[in-house]
Amino acid sequence: MWDDHWCKSAARRVGEMAGPLNETVKAARARGIFVIHAPSTCTGFYDGTPQRKRAQNAKFAKTPAPLVTSERWGTAWCWTDPKREKVLPIDDSDMGCDCQPAKCEIRPPWKRQISTIEIADADAITDNGQETWNLLAERDIDNVILCGVHLNMCVLGRPFAIRQMVKLGRNVVLMRDMTDTMYNPERPPGVTHFEGTDLMIAHVEKYWCPSVTSTDITGKPAFRFKDDPRVSMTSK
Repeated sequence: MWDDHWCKSAARRVGEMAGPLNETVKAARARGIFVIHAPSTCTGFYDGTPQRKRAQNAKFAKTPAPLVTSERWGTAWCWTDPKREKVLPIDDSDMGCDCQPAKCEIRPPWKRQISTIEIADADAITDNGQETWNLLAERDIDNVILCGVHLNMCVLGRPFAIRQMVKLGRNVVLMRDMTDTMYNPERPPGVTHFEGTDLMIAHVEKYWCPSVTSTDITGKPAFRFKDDPRVSMTSK
């Protein structure tokens, strides 16, 4: 959940989701859930903070399977696994900008996590797979909830994200109302942006992990984007 994005539509949706996600994170903390913030490639912004040091200083723990080492966009990356999943149901080969009429210029404007999401004293900050594992192992945490953006990219592929955590044997769930995709409806399969996100959620549920909504933590209605015209959001 960066502070900015090269795609104006993506940045707008992140800004819209950040407030409700912050409320969900606060409710999670109140229930004793350990929170890890993962502003990819922006952890340097937090150098010297207790939350960043907590991740860096966590006791090393050997992973039960090798961590990914191939790189993409500044971190290690878990690519689509043909042994486990089919190709993604949405075509993001154009990087998924759905702005109209002109597409945005791809550039890296992000510097930190969006400030709407509060970082509490007891939280941790990392975008590193080994540091993530160390934090989980140190606390005997087996159950991991993933949320944020973007589902067809970072939430699946980063070294702290769904594919890697599943391959390491954690019990993973996706919070499906607190996510979004980079998808341009002009690309296959030619559905709306929000239908494209639902297709991605269904892909994750079929091949990687179950999903929940923020309601399971907050007791409040699930989040939905104001531009989503559909009556309700359902899991496929």
